[in-house]
Amino acid sequence: MDIKKTTDSLREASQKLALQNACQKNAALEAVAKALDKNRDAIIAANKDDLHAGLEAGMSNSILDRLMLDHKRIDGIIASLRDVIGQTDPVGEEVAGWKTPNGMSIRQVRVPLGVVAIIYENRPNVTVDAFSLAYKSGNAILLRGSSSSYLSNVAIVKVIKEALAGVEGGVSEAIELVEVHEHDHSDVDQILNAVGMIDVCLPRGGKKLIQNVVKNARVPVIETGSGVCHLYVDEFANLEMACRIAENAKIQRPSVCNAIECIVVHTKVAQEFLPMLEKTFAGRVKLHADEKSYEILKKCVVTKGTTGVPEPVQGPHTILLHATEEDFGNEYLDYECCIKVVDSIEEAISYINSHNTKHSESIISESRANTRLFQSMIDASCVYVNASTRFTDGGEFGFGAELGISTQKLHARGPMGIKVLTTTKYLIDGEGQIR
Repeated sequence: MDIKKTTDSLREASQKLALQNACQKNAALEAVAKALDKNRDAIIAANKDDLHAGLEAGMSNSILDRLMLDHKRIDGIIASLRDVIGQTDPVGEEVAGWKTPNGMSIRQVRVPLGVVAIIYENRPNVTVDAFSLAYKSGNAILLRGSSSSYLSNVAIVKVIKEALAGVEGGVSEAIELVEVHEHDHSDVDQILNAVGMIDVCLPRGGKKLIQNVVKNARVPVIETGSGVCHLYVDEFANLEMACRIAENAKIQRPSVCNAIECIVVHTKVAQEFLPMLEKTFAGRVKLHADEKSYEILKKCVVTKGTTGVPEPVQGPHTILLHATEEDFGNEYLDYECCIKVVDSIEEAISYINSHNTKHSESIISESRANTRLFQSMIDASCVYVNASTRFTDGGEFGFGAELGISTQKLHARGPMGIKVLTTTKYLIDGEGQIR
């Protein structure tokens, strides 16, 4: 990849976009939405080729789930795109304004960042989400997907560029996809070192990808985080509610970053809750239990054969294992979960803060004092009371599409919508004032 040639073209496109109003950008995005709908069969066909290659390479089911596109997911992509169209254009928004004592007028207004790069894994829906948010906020975008989703991304970007080229005022040069070759990451190094050419880079994927970008980037980075999310079942919890929420947060879609990876249980309810949880999971989740929870859960362990020796199996299907130190703080992204029993809410908070990734945490409790303490003391971008962590999502927050979940504390935190791709500048009007 010729990074300078690519970014020069993107910079020129961003300057064209910066002059467009909301109606022009919305018309272009609507053309893209219609084109995606019209060309969905070609996109799904390309995706099937990616899926076949993934199967041949031995990808896990959870990763294949992230990669897969079908008509329902195409519908969701188009709906998210139209949500972005319906949002207020942030460019030009006056954040603050005042007059100085000498009569100058100062306004702080939102402006695009310019050229944005996103490095992401597996999920081809991110291609459309990232493009739509960038385009609506007046930015050009460089997409670097993974080799596993390359054919899907090529098909999607082809549709986007053709749609933009076919609409009056469309800026088809505002999106570029890096040609990806398996085992060759030299293009990533070029992106991370494109000082002065790329205004911000966003990593979206697993822990290894994110750490590589944060560690090696010389361009500004908005850090998204892996999702080691916890559900804390307090001593004052409604246990039936806790089971329903645990099932949703772990099983509905375990391959995503807002799924829980650890359930923390107060010791006063552990004897009652853990058997309820196992029954709710019904053999669908492998449980890595600490010593206290293992002692409770092993009571249902069955024996196999004639030896009478207990097997590490609870019920006919559920696998129950002793948790290791590596299990606590691990992002499984699969039908696995660790269980931790604590003696107090203070211990739960301390444990979560020392093992999470600052993504999303939830407490199940009927105690207002405990829920407020939890929300005050937990260090995460999203902290829930009596609700599933699965709601940490740009669409669920009303942002339409999202760029990812930021787990850092500067510029952006939590689900990143359209305003994250803007900065501000001050516009000062005077009448000849000098200092």
